[in-house]
Amino acid sequence: MGDRSPLGLDFAVEVDAPEDLAHDARRADALVTVRARPGRGAAPRTPAAEVLIMDRSLSMAGRGKLDEAKRAVCAAIDTLRDGTRLGVVAGNHLAEVVFPPDGGLVPVDTGVREAAKARVAAQQAEGGTAIGQWLACADRLFAADRSPGAVRHAVLYTDGKDEHETPEQLRAVLDACTDRFVCDARGLGEDWNYEELLRITEALHGGAEAVVDVTDLTGDFTRLMRQAQRIAVARVYLGLRLNERFRLDFVRQTRPVEAELTARQEQGSETHVPLGPWSPGEARQYQVSLSFDPAALPVGENLRAARLTLHAEALDGAREACSETRSMAVRRRGAAGFGIPRSPHLTRVENERELGMAMRACADAQQRGDFERADRELRIALGLAEDLRDGVRLRLLRSVAVTGPDGRPRVRRDAPRGQMQRLGLESTRTAAPPVDALDAAGPEGAEVPPGEGVLPRVCPRCGTTAAMGTGRFCEECGHRFGDVPANGTPDVPTNDTPVDAS
Repeated sequence: MGDRSPLGLDFAVEVDAPEDLAHDARRADALVTVRARPGRGAAPRTPAAEVLIMDRSLSMAGRGKLDEAKRAVCAAIDTLRDGTRLGVVAGNHLAEVVFPPDGGLVPVDTGVREAAKARVAAQQAEGGTAIGQWLACADRLFAADRSPGAVRHAVLYTDGKDEHETPEQLRAVLDACTDRFVCDARGLGEDWNYEELLRITEALHGGAEAVVDVTDLTGDFTRLMRQAQRIAVARVYLGLRLNERFRLDFVRQTRPVEAELTARQEQGSETHVPLGPWSPGEARQYQVSLSFDPAALPVGENLRAARLTLHAEALDGAREACSETRSMAVRRRGAAGFGIPRSPHLTRVENERELGMAMRACADAQQRGDFERADRELRIALGLAEDLRDGVRLRLLRSVAVTGPDGRPRVRRDAPRGQMQRLGLESTRTAAPPVDALDAAGPEGAEVPPGEGVLPRVCPRCGTTAAMGTGRFCEECGHRFGDVPANGTPDVPTNDTPVDAS
């Protein structure tokens, strides 16, 4: 493949995009798979900085939560390799750097570990919760460290909602921290809000999980530290150079965790979209969607819509190309009325996203007591998970389901809040498709006879045209469409169509 090896990793890029576009199509989509494997020869160790963020709000005082959390943070400190630059932030409605006492980050050694653990052990529970303040404090520590090319990783846990700042304040902090450091987040117990954790980890390239049993936090933090120390490249970017006839609609990570990346793009002669840090053996998938005016595309001519190249941040902070350039080619069909077969890969991605939206809608409805809506979303989610053969999310859905009097599954009315919060978090985690999942889809090049293609759906709420005619949700505003009629005609919304999928 001719891939290049910065900092000890080889990156391979594959672009899967149907070349043929319908005569009146306005969008072209591609799935981009990126794989990283160990490079040849020895590579310099990537410098690392770690900030551990403790929730010490008053709610942590009960049931031994703060003591277990201290044990987890101390275990994380013990797991860090020598030389890692360390800081510890304790947060409630404010944020305080508790180690080192005079601020900054210090390289880990035996003495530093003992001093840091002593400061952790001294923390007391008091005050409220303002997670944005905690993240802003971590950002200041990382910014002052000034180690170019370093892996900047933070981890936080919280047992409560972000009640002492507004969603707008949290969003402003996340916007300021984008591509500056990575943050994993953990919901401790049951009283936190999964949407807040997903907002944090989507913005900061991290992972969010529920730790319902606080005694599990120590093992979880230890694992996180080991994973962070495997990171070989601190920051990687997807470079897009577009044909002047095309515009970038969105870039979305689709596997292993769904995340919107469009708002992070950096404009220039080449658009750069941050993809976060990378470790050996990682594979991720992204959906790239371009829009265009069909009248601007010549009929029957092969066009290169975009060129895609990965760029990595080197140890000196400079970005350099780290993959071969791949092309996204398209060709506009000459005759109207002939359907273009849908890519089975893109169809699966669409269905995975709809599964996640249904899971979140189910969790939200159950927690506000709208059980009719929760039951409906649960049945949709179960059907999609079964079709996708997504065993992990299927088991999670079944764990909150019972059989109702009508013989159909419904949400358990007494499902614990922590279990429903987990349902929300896991909604963004996508499974690798089974080996034979796409075999039944048929050849991608087969032509669809006139009249048998499914027409695109136009959202009655916001006017967005769906990427695929089988979509159940509007990708822009979340409106749920009705079923696809047999003739493929887009549905007309009825009074009982839910107006919000979230």
